[in-house]
Amino acid sequence: MSIGTPFHDRTGPLNQKQQWREWSGYFAASVYDTSHIHEYFAIRNQAALIDVSPLYKYVLRGPDALRLVDRVISRDATKIKPGQVVYAAWCDEHGKVIDDGTVARLDDDSYRWTAADPNLRWFELNARGLDVQIDDISESTAAIALQGPQSRAVLSALTGTDWTDLPYYRRRTTKAGKIALDVSRTGYTGDLGYELWVDSKQAVALWDRLMEVGRQFGIHAAGMLALDMTRLEAGLILIEVDYTSSRHALVHEQNYSPFEIGLGRMVNLDKAADFVGKRALVAERAAGGPARRLVGLSVDWQSIEKLYQQQGLPIGVSYSAWREQRPVYDRRRQVGRATSGTWSPILKEQLALASVDAIYSAPGTQLQLEWTVEGRRGKADARVVALPFFDPPRKRA
Repeated sequence: MSIGTPFHDRTGPLNQKQQWREWSGYFAASVYDTSHIHEYFAIRNQAALIDVSPLYKYVLRGPDALRLVDRVISRDATKIKPGQVVYAAWCDEHGKVIDDGTVARLDDDSYRWTAADPNLRWFELNARGLDVQIDDISESTAAIALQGPQSRAVLSALTGTDWTDLPYYRRRTTKAGKIALDVSRTGYTGDLGYELWVDSKQAVALWDRLMEVGRQFGIHAAGMLALDMTRLEAGLILIEVDYTSSRHALVHEQNYSPFEIGLGRMVNLDKAADFVGKRALVAERAAGGPARRLVGLSVDWQSIEKLYQQQGLPIGVSYSAWREQRPVYDRRRQVGRATSGTWSPILKEQLALASVDAIYSAPGTQLQLEWTVEGRRGKADARVVALPFFDPPRKRA
């Protein structure tokens, strides 16, 4: 049975339609307002609060905490400095991705690790012989994402301090009145934003303070429908949608290496420490790389419109992101599949993430995406484009 997050006393009454989805055993708001488009524009133009408390959260402490992180993730953990956060993936022994998340170095010997799925047992198995303590803080720590171009102004008003000096993917502790916070300049929207980590008992008080100081900046609660649109614009993958965890894969094709899902930049095969899956990834690279790659697709609007015209219908594309798999063709045969997509209000185009044969992964390649109108399948022209689709300078400035 799903339960409310530590913010539920505030998010519950805000949810006008009571539209919820399940996220790791918690209620997550699909949309608060009458339309999620209002929430989307709050993220892109103002400031938005997104409850991300259902993330699994772990703290690793001890002399061998670094060795454990370096043994599990594919990137070089020795380069993570205190106060730094990195995005990482971790694999099974076959080099297939189990999960992805962030690792924040809190000090010399402690780390906070977030994940989409429960990973405590995996971490403990890999901690054999190491002097490290692993604590699951998923329930005791709440998390709220403060995202959007006005997020820095809201955070400054909340804490009474300047945040222009906190670089992208860095973190530091602060206080909002008497509420202790850990703030990381991270997020899942591809925009300027922060994630605030707080004791669950202080969650409601933090929400109230954020709403109070954020009112002048147009702050708005945002749900999963708006978040899905923004993460797609940012070219960010979603587990069990754009790739399947190797734990859940039922057939070979559902297993993905980091190189197949756009995470190759996070694989440091030359780092000193061995890590789980390294041999398989070395072999994959030696063989010329994976046979399929993650790409972005820009779908031609006129070809979508033509599919509706052929049935005598006005175009009726949903503003909600879609997550079903759709075949991708090179006009002659299927060469991959799109995994999720959305209409982008800010870019004014239909976007999709797709897994395609490697020879079709170069930007500019012309493909076709299956598009169904009232039960009749058609093909819309699509062009491979570089990711991310949307990458505003303010995200890193």
